[in-house]
Amino acid sequence: MEIEVKQEKMAKALNLVSRVAMGAKSTLPILANVLIRADDGKVSLLTTNLDMGIVEYVPVVSAKNGVITVPARIITESVQNLPRGETVKMKLVGEALEISAGRYRSRINGTAADDFPEMPTMEEKDAVIYKVPAEQFKLGMSEVVFTARGDTSRPMLTGVCFSTHDGALYIAGTDGYRLAERKFIDGVKSEVKAVVPRATLQEVLRAFSDEIEEVEIAFTETQVRFRMGEVEVISKLLDGSYPDYRALIPGDLEVEVIAEKMELSRMVRMSMVFARETNGAVICRTEKEGGKFVVASVVNEAGDNSAEMEVVTNGDAEAKLTSKYLAEAINATEEGKVRILMSGKKGVAVVVKNEKSDDYVHLLMPLS
Repeated sequence: MEIEVKQEKMAKALNLVSRVAMGAKSTLPILANVLIRADDGKVSLLTTNLDMGIVEYVPVVSAKNGVITVPARIITESVQNLPRGETVKMKLVGEALEISAGRYRSRINGTAADDFPEMPTMEEKDAVIYKVPAEQFKLGMSEVVFTARGDTSRPMLTGVCFSTHDGALYIAGTDGYRLAERKFIDGVKSEVKAVVPRATLQEVLRAFSDEIEEVEIAFTETQVRFRMGEVEVISKLLDGSYPDYRALIPGDLEVEVIAEKMELSRMVRMSMVFARETNGAVICRTEKEGGKFVVASVVNEAGDNSAEMEVVTNGDAEAKLTSKYLAEAINATEEGKVRILMSGKKGVAVVVKNEKSDDYVHLLMPLS
């Protein structure tokens, strides 16, 4: 195997795929390696932790066929430290990879690729496939992925649920204390219900570049594959039943508040400073008379804080919420104003939406 490639292209590709190898927790030492394959002038880099694999095809100056695996950390850091703009030459000599660029020479001992797990294949005829513009994909994920933070005792809550409903594909995440749902793709014909690990989606998001215009998502019963540009991520789906989260979204919240997003976010952040002594709890109160929305910290040893702003509201309501969750829900909306739906009854969930659209719903469970 012989490869000639620009330093910046190889460094970028190695930085992406090596994360999976360097984060692998396995008794198989070879999983800490990256597989480098040159085949018919194409060069691919592959890493896997057995649950997820990522491959990137690297544009090269020239390549002769061959394959080897080398420690991901060593080759990534070696190539990253080479001068930008240099042409990097890689040559397989026995089971070692010789790397040269200008005045720099390195030799990395490798391992034959025979024992390296192959990238899982997917039968496309059995797959449900969707395509989504890159910006739409990133927006949806930014609104949902951060809520999928369940612990190992509830493994399904460590993933994002992709499910079809009324002719649309939705994505949803929850940790049991808050829930976010986004209408992801409208007008779909194929049906799917699958839970994708949060870690997989984070790697997909890290793989984005300005050149990517579209993401292809393919589901089978046990796997999901994301294709974007020269990168492909394939992962096992989480096995189990996702909660019927739509049943948790209240449909009879009679009090509505329309508020400026930036000012509301500032109020919540200020209350968070004083709410640390009470596990982040804040009181949110709407007052129809005078058109006010109040955010106040609970009185504690550190002191207390309250702030109010003018809003459009149709009723009086109050709820105690986790300030961090409220701040994240507000920041996840993409319009200049947010709509908060509350109830005059205690103990009822609070819903945060965009002012003009119901495509994104963020539900917050109240504190007792």
